Amino acid sequence: MMKGKKLALFSLASIPLVMTLGNSMLIPILPIMEKEIKISSFQSSLIITIYSIVAIILIPIAGYLSDKIGRKKVIIPSLIITGAGGLLSAYAAWNMTDPYVMIMIGRFLQGIGAAGAFPVVLPTVGDMFEDEKEVSAGLGIIETSNTFGKVLSPIVGALLAAFIWYLPFVFIPIFCLISILLVWFLVKAPKEDAEKKDKTFHEFVQEVKQTFADNGKWLITVFIIGCLNMFILFGFLFHFSTILEERFDLKGTWKGFVLAIPLLLLCVASFAAGKKIGKNKLIMKWTIFAGNLIAAAGLVFINTNLSFVALSVFLSVAGLGIGLSLPALDALITEGLKKEVRGTITSLYSSMRFLGVAAGPPVIALMMGDYEKILYWFLTGLSVIAFLITLFLIKPEPDKKPESIVS
Repeated sequence: MMKGKKLALFSLASIPLVMTLGNSMLIPILPIMEKEIKISSFQSSLIITIYSIVAIILIPIAGYLSDKIGRKKVIIPSLIITGAGGLLSAYAAWNMTDPYVMIMIGRFLQGIGAAGAFPVVLPTVGDMFEDEKEVSAGLGIIETSNTFGKVLSPIVGALLAAFIWYLPFVFIPIFCLISILLVWFLVKAPKEDAEKKDKTFHEFVQEVKQTFADNGKWLITVFIIGCLNMFILFGFLFHFSTILEERFDLKGTWKGFVLAIPLLLLCVASFAAGKKIGKNKLIMKWTIFAGNLIAAAGLVFINTNLSFVALSVFLSVAGLGIGLSLPALDALITEGLKKEVRGTITSLYSSMRFLGVAAGPPVIALMMGDYEKILYWFLTGLSVIAFLITLFLIKPEPDKKPESIVS
């Protein structure tokens, strides 16, 4: 079954890759942007923040629409909006004397598009396959693509900006167009469920409420762990990026390559976990537990006096741990839900992940002053919380239907 849908899965995997590149490859060019259009560091940080905030707010709406009208009907317009946002930002940077406001509007549009693209991919993979083992493998590929985008982002962003500083904006609509064509021609929309279409919004809300009533404890636990994992990841990447310049004098493309090291380990771990967890929800639980335990083990040894090599190694261990956790979280939440509410619930989960992405860098930035010595103790503590709540609050019953996850 997986063989016949490999092209469709490849097409869907292009979406998280495009979304991640469209956001994260701007991070290396923010200092250049500050000089080129004469903005402050705070203003440049908003170019990243506005994307995440808009996505957090709109993701649940996109999830509901994908359950109501179909996944593909949400994904393709979302990719078009994302591309339009990149085009607007590129035009402003190229042809306006004071482009900041228009760049922000373009980023606002990208955030709208992001809300309906990557988060809807997770339930789409769940819909594509009947066999839970194939769902897990598919979600592992999606998470690997997402992570691979993070690996490429600092390198691609720095390389493009070396030619023209706003070139990353130009490539966003190009990447989106490729993804649109792949999804349009290679992903087949499932047959419409007439009963689902006729369902009122009130009935749908009642169904979602019932889902939380039946599965609330483990669902909220997965939400929290997803948020913590992304907070830790983007928090330590932000800190690593800063000290690479300030302490080790690494900038530009070389800095991008070094930042990619822990992300590469994360990428490899995500792919391996997706292949191995199969349909066994007990294995998913212990993979999440082990991943967060490994992340804590890597972070706990980090201090301000570490050498460049030691710091890179310990952060790579942390990245590997988070890489194990993420696809198992995706599989648990996607396979543990009925199709009727899958889009909405997985979108709420994606919102929590975006919240971690948005909150990690500013919180770490505040701690880098007076509290830098305890920064990695703080991140270790969050990983400890993640593996403890996995241990005590996620209690799947083996060898039963998806709805049997209880706690």
